[in-house]
Amino acid sequence: MTKEKVFEDLKEIITAVRPSVDVSTVSLESTLLGDLGIDSLSMLLLSLATENKFNIRFEGNNEPFNTVGDVCDYVVQHCTTE
Repeated sequence: MTKEKVFEDLKEIITAVRPSVDVSTVSLESTLLGDLGIDSLSMLLLSLATENKFNIRFEGNNEPFNTVGDVCDYVVQHCTTE
């Protein structure tokens, strides 16, 4: 799966989790906390939706996700579906 496809799918997930976010302004460099206002509950919802969409698990991940690009990179590395 390409990073571009993952990014587009993540923007859809972000829209579902944080409807107030204008996804046209979201970039790979957008910070989850500062730019998107992702709080702990939103992060949980984002994580669950991402796991379900891409058939991956974030368990055991000690690396913090600071940006949308961080999430994209993780998904690309761990996704087994096309």
